[in-house]
Amino acid sequence: MLLRAAWRRAAVAVTAAPGPKPAAPTRGLRLRVGDHAPQSAVPADTTAAPEAGPVLRPLYMDVQATTPLDPRVLDAMLPYLINYYGNPHSRTHAYGWESEAAMERARQQVASLIGADPREIIFTSGATESNNIAIKGVARFYRSRKKHLITTQTEHKCVLDSCRSLEAEGFQVTYLPVQKSGIIDLKELEAAIQPDTSLVSVMTVNNEIGVKQPIAEIGQICSSRKVYFHTDAAQAVGKIPVDVNDMKIDLMSISGHKIYGPKGVGAIYIRRRPRVRVEALQSGGGQERGMRSGTVPTPLVVGLGAACEVAQQEMEYDHKRISKLAERLIQNIMKSLPDVVMNGDPEHHYPGCINLSFAYVEGESLLMALKDVALSSGSACTSASLEPSYVLRAIGTDEDLAHSSIRFGIGRFTTEEEVDYTVEKCIQHVKRLREMSPLWEMVQDGIDLKSIKWTQH
Repeated sequence: MLLRAAWRRAAVAVTAAPGPKPAAPTRGLRLRVGDHAPQSAVPADTTAAPEAGPVLRPLYMDVQATTPLDPRVLDAMLPYLINYYGNPHSRTHAYGWESEAAMERARQQVASLIGADPREIIFTSGATESNNIAIKGVARFYRSRKKHLITTQTEHKCVLDSCRSLEAEGFQVTYLPVQKSGIIDLKELEAAIQPDTSLVSVMTVNNEIGVKQPIAEIGQICSSRKVYFHTDAAQAVGKIPVDVNDMKIDLMSISGHKIYGPKGVGAIYIRRRPRVRVEALQSGGGQERGMRSGTVPTPLVVGLGAACEVAQQEMEYDHKRISKLAERLIQNIMKSLPDVVMNGDPEHHYPGCINLSFAYVEGESLLMALKDVALSSGSACTSASLEPSYVLRAIGTDEDLAHSSIRFGIGRFTTEEEVDYTVEKCIQHVKRLREMSPLWEMVQDGIDLKSIKWTQH
């Protein structure tokens, strides 16, 4: 009670404080100059501080990390954040019935996007949880008869870590290598399947290099060998056509914030016929057919459903537009800069994910120079490690090129002007950084760097 009263007094103090009140944020997807920085709950002493000016925000070109919320999705969510707040599992009154009806409509919208039955959609907190449920759930349920799984070396970290945790439990996992294109060899996959293989997990579109795996062919191989097939489709659903029946997919992971929906929600598709059984990872009230206990967050699943519906309606248009912008970015960079390499297969590739290596330039230095464009590096660098990305290593990229890679993300709301600005700044800073590089100077003098034997003193 004391805490509640204190919060009330703080709220009254903030409301009554003199001075201009912050304006309501305008709904905009690329507000470059923002006057709406997050406000502190506790008013700061502003008597001595000069009035803050507009905050300049960088262009957003990192849609593989997350996508902005589509305003249409927000419109669908708002009623369930304010008015229709019932628990969807409350069966004794109208509040619960309203939320349950909205939840089931969202289930239908997700199912429609991937050609599934709504009863095969289980809501989760996101693709990471979905991947954990699929891999650990199947492995543990069938552990008495099958103790082997197959995945690839370029999967998302949550898939690889799930497999490693199963190895600690006594399971055997085969990590298939990929070709230089980033695509697996189907013959190697077929040869790796054993009599006790329970699951094959291969991601549809790689989050780092955008390569598309031959999912339909993998599904056919798994079906013919009576092995369950799971795919992490977080980067593919809503962006390219996916049909779980045509592709013979048994389990699929989906993420809301990769398709212009809200964060904190996702789904897993689990086939009913022939039925795939999974061992639940958490105990609770038995919601979501006992596979994922916990109250389903109605506003979030409504947002996921709305995002899937919008994606289904606009997928073809989005793909054509994104392809055009991606081609514009790649061609304009490559015609102006020598020694630029595109990582991953250029044909079997989702166009919105472009991974380029700029030889003789450190990727982190280029990212720092491009401070007015939000990008990410192909190098998974942290303060403790400067190891290059395991995905780029898996496709055989030289270590120096792996360290010089940048991922460009183009999405539904990216404009031509943003692409052109990114290209212009990228060319400008690569040229500047190369002029500072002794390696670039040696290359200009005709020296083959690979012929040099470096010594360390």
